[in-house]
Amino acid sequence: MPKRGSKGEVTSKKAASAAGKVLRDPKSSKAAKTAAASALTQRPNKK
Repeated sequence: MPKRGSKGEVTSKKAASAAGKVLRDPKSSKAAKTAAASALTQRPNKK
């Protein structure tokens, strides 16, 4: 299974948490939500 991200980059837990808050905020812009979703796709799956 290929890794996500161009070079196997992994988003930090702190950055992933911030991205989650952006996605849950109804006032966030579409651009902010797109960037947050992109960051979360680079986060490893929970085990």
